[in-house]
Amino acid sequence: MIAAALILNVVVLVPVCFGLLTSAGWTAPAYGPAAPARGILLSIYLAILGGSAALLMVDRSEMAVALLAVQVVYKVTTPFTVGSLRNPVVVSNLLIAAFHTAAIGSVWAV
Repeated sequence: MIAAALILNVVVLVPVCFGLLTSAGWTAPAYGPAAPARGILLSIYLAILGGSAALLMVDRSEMAVALLAVQVVYKVTTPFTVGSLRNPVVVSNLLIAAFHTAAIGSVWAV
């Protein structure tokens, strides 16, 4: 399930990063107008994308769990930092956080 979570990151982040890089029409309603904060977010997304792609090539579940855990924390906090449950990025973050939490649980020693 860890591999599925990493694949999910790649599948989601490739179009999102492309959209942010090209200022696609859907980015402003979802992420706000182009601003330094959006550029910083893009940098974080690119790091997660690169890390996910790299981790798909090596068998290092402990590293993948660390990446996924950081994502779960930031994704679960977005409703509070954005102040809304209606923003499409917040909704997708919560759904992905649930998937990543299940992935982490699938390898966590009980």
